Amino acid sequence: MNDAITHFKVPMNEGSACLGPDGSVAHVGHVLGMLSGRWKLPILFHLFASPSMRSSQLLREMSSISQKVLTQHLRDLEADGLVERRDFHEQPPHVEYRLTRAGHELMPVLLAVREYSRSHPTAGQG
Repeated sequence: MNDAITHFKVPMNEGSACLGPDGSVAHVGHVLGMLSGRWKLPILFHLFASPSMRSSQLLREMSSISQKVLTQHLRDLEADGLVERRDFHEQPPHVEYRLTRAGHELMPVLLAVREYSRSHPTAGQG
């Protein structure tokens, strides 16, 4: 058998490093789940481009999103530890959002996925 074909070497039992409850598939699936939702990636990229943004700024930048959906996605991203909400306790209310350290650490992965997509424009279209 060809030594270059590595997918035949991956153990496929439930206790394996790949498919077990703490395996690669579970970890990658967890991250993909955190990013699921039409607007989560645009929110992350906007917050990566700016140090912090108010929700009104995000609404202007992403004109097709509703306030309700933006709020829900920001809450989800905050719960997942990717976005931080800072309340200035002022009147009128002043709240800003920014990436957490974990959010910043995720960005090189997302940029690598972007480059993969640019290098393989027809991948997944067959």
